[in-house]
Amino acid sequence: MTQFGGPVREETIGIDFFDDPHKYYRRWRAKGPVLRVRRPNGLPHWLIIGYDEARTALADPRMRKNVTDLYEILRRVAPDGRGAGASELLNSHMLNSDAPEHTRLRKLVGREFTGRRVAALRPRIEHITKGLLDQLEGREQVDLIEALAAPLPVMVICELLGVPFDDREKFQEWSRILLDADPDLDMAAVSQQMTDYLTALLEAKRAAPGDDLLSGLIADSEDGDRLSTDELIGMAFLLLVAGHETSLHLIANGVYMMLRDREAMDALRAHPDRIPAATEEVLRRFGPVGWATMRYTSEAVSLGGVTIPAGELVCVSLDAANHDPEYNEDPPRLHQVDESPKHLAFGHGIHFCLGAPLGRLEANVAFTQLLQRFGDLRLADPDYFPDWRIGFMRGFGSLPVRLK
Repeated sequence: MTQFGGPVREETIGIDFFDDPHKYYRRWRAKGPVLRVRRPNGLPHWLIIGYDEARTALADPRMRKNVTDLYEILRRVAPDGRGAGASELLNSHMLNSDAPEHTRLRKLVGREFTGRRVAALRPRIEHITKGLLDQLEGREQVDLIEALAAPLPVMVICELLGVPFDDREKFQEWSRILLDADPDLDMAAVSQQMTDYLTALLEAKRAAPGDDLLSGLIADSEDGDRLSTDELIGMAFLLLVAGHETSLHLIANGVYMMLRDREAMDALRAHPDRIPAATEEVLRRFGPVGWATMRYTSEAVSLGGVTIPAGELVCVSLDAANHDPEYNEDPPRLHQVDESPKHLAFGHGIHFCLGAPLGRLEANVAFTQLLQRFGDLRLADPDYFPDWRIGFMRGFGSLPVRLK
C-alpha cells in the first residue's frame, strides 16, 4: 500500500489531452488505477481511472461533495484561487451535496422529475425531432449539431423547465463558458450573468406559476419543506445546463460513431430495435461527461493500492473507467451490442444522474428518426476529425454532414 505523505510524482496533463485522452490513460494504467495529476490550468488532484476503483469511489461517503468545503479547498490549492468554473452559489445543488442534505434535495426534485413525467415526453420529443428533420429536407450539407443535436435537448429542457426558448443562445453560451472554465475568461462575471437570469426567471414563476418543473419546485412539498431561494438558483442551473449539454454531446458523439462505421449504421437503420443497446455503447465509449465532478476526502481513503489523505481533491474519470481493458478489451461494434455494456457514464451511487432516462430517450429518438430519414447520411469530409472541447465535457462544436 502506497501512503502519500510527501512529494510524489505528478502526471502533467497537456492541452493535447482533450484530443486523445486515451493516449494518456494507456500510459497511466501501467502506474496503477489511482494517481496524482496536474491539470493544464495548474490544479493538482488525485485521479481514479480503474473501473472497480471508480465505481467504489463514486459510492464512498468519504469522497465528499459538500460545495462549501470543496470551494475552500479549491481556493487553497488552485494556482489562481479559482478552478471550479461557476460560482459557489450556482454550484450549490444536489450534485454537490452529501447525505442527508442530498437526500432532501433529491427528494424535492424527484417529486417533479418523475419517470412518468419523462416517459410522457416521448410523443413531444418525437414531434420536435420530426420537425427539426423536416427542415433539413432538400438540403445537401448541414452541421448536424446546429441542426439537431443542440436544438432538440434545448427545446425539450426549455419546455420541461418553463424556460423561454428564445433565451437559448444566452444560457448556452454561459453554460459552455462555465463548464469549460476557460482561465482567460471572467468566470465571476459570467456566473453573475447566469445568476441574474435565473433569479429573474424564478421571480417571474413565483408571481405567475405554470405547470412546468421550476414552478413545481417553487411550491411547497407535501411535508412543508421547500427549496430556499439560493437552492432554487443552484437547482435551476444544474437542471438547465445538465439537461441540454449532456444530451447534445451524447447525440453528436453517437452520430459521429455511426458515420465512422457505415456497416453498423446501415444495420441499425434496418434493425432500429438495436438502437437502445447501441446508445449504451455510445455512452460507454464516448460518453458526454469525461470526468465526474470534483470530490474531496473527508478522511484517509485507501483505494487501488494507494492511501489518499484527508482533505485531498479527487476526480473520477468516467471515460477511463469505461475503457478499463479488464472489462472492455474487445468492444463490439454498434450494431453488434447484445446487451447493455457495463459503464459509469451516468455515474453511480447516490449522485447517479437523475436525468439519465431523459438523455437516453432523446438519443434513441434522434438516432432512430435520423437514420430512417437520411439513408445516404455521411461525413461532409471523410477525413473529418472532431475539434474536441477543451474541458471535461466530452464533445465537439460542429459535425458537418452530407444528407444526399
